[in-house]
Amino acid sequence: MEYRELGATGLRASVIGMGCEGMNEEHCGMTAKLFDAAEQLGINYFDLYASDPALRQAVGDAIKGRREKFLIQSHLCSVWKNGQYLRTRDLEETKRGFEEMMALLGTDYLDVGMIHYCDAMADWEAIVNNGILDYARELKAQGRIRHIGLSSHNPLVAERAVVEGGIEVLMFSVNPCYDLQPANEDVEQLWNEEAYAGRLTNMDPDRQRLYETCQRLGVGITVMKAFAGGDLLNAELSPAGVALTAHQCISYALSRPAVSVVLAGAHSVAQLEESAAYCEADETARDYAAALASFPRIHWEGHCMYCSHCAPCPMGISVADVTKFLHLAQTQAQIPETVREHYASLPHHAGECIRCGACETHCPFGVAIRENMQQAEELFGF
Repeated sequence: MEYRELGATGLRASVIGMGCEGMNEEHCGMTAKLFDAAEQLGINYFDLYASDPALRQAVGDAIKGRREKFLIQSHLCSVWKNGQYLRTRDLEETKRGFEEMMALLGTDYLDVGMIHYCDAMADWEAIVNNGILDYARELKAQGRIRHIGLSSHNPLVAERAVVEGGIEVLMFSVNPCYDLQPANEDVEQLWNEEAYAGRLTNMDPDRQRLYETCQRLGVGITVMKAFAGGDLLNAELSPAGVALTAHQCISYALSRPAVSVVLAGAHSVAQLEESAAYCEADETARDYAAALASFPRIHWEGHCMYCSHCAPCPMGISVADVTKFLHLAQTQAQIPETVREHYASLPHHAGECIRCGACETHCPFGVAIRENMQQAEELFGF
């Protein structure tokens, strides 16, 4: 298993995390099986957005005696009312739901307390004005949640929450189809066939800016919907018209700035093992670039996807890393110190580029790499 720092939280998380989608199967009997497999595979991070008390109890039973082996990301504002799930912005309902959740999980703290499912600006304002954000801050001050998170599908809302609300962990939908869609307060537009009917070119700039803002501010991203609910794995269902493998989807998500964990939903131990096998896969199995370049309805033109197909550089420059730091620096009036330090720590820099153009002949997306190297040299000074 591979591990990454989760933003600036100090938590070290497995790059493959576990979603809770399949845990309630077999009358929640699947829960213990998945946690046993997760421990064996080295998966130490899981998300629990579901509010069903039976499932929360099953998770509590599964982690009993091994709580310290897992990092828990569980959701505030996801409550069980009248026998069904409810997303609430009522402070008292949120408080009751939190206390019930903690009792069922049998723990006195969450590693990440995730404010649940905020896709609209008015909803974010309700979270602030109704005292939900202040409550999360109180829980953090008490040590009952270690870090405050927020889940969203809307890059504009997510960026506002990250910048204004002190959000430390963002749960966000990341995959090569959703990344082309503009911000929308209706999440169903992300998988609406009509949204992919026309020619789509390059990543939505609001999404790109969100990832770069999170990287700059030290906000870790945990990824949901990396497989688009499984649609990307099926050529007939895929919005792109081409199927990807699970490993390609995971590799794509992990290549985005600030991403630390891909939360893989699993309906069986075998599915969880397949996702975890990413860490043992070779570069050919992880490579998503050729597949993305073949999408019949989606195009990347001149936009770096950080896929490293440009390698090897005769001067040893990691072109993908230089380009990523260039993009991070270009979003600010002044270069953030952390970006400058990370760029400086690279073994070779843009100033060493001899403009041979070998990289551009290998790039599947027609990126003007030599121009990027010149811009990086001018911006960073070497």
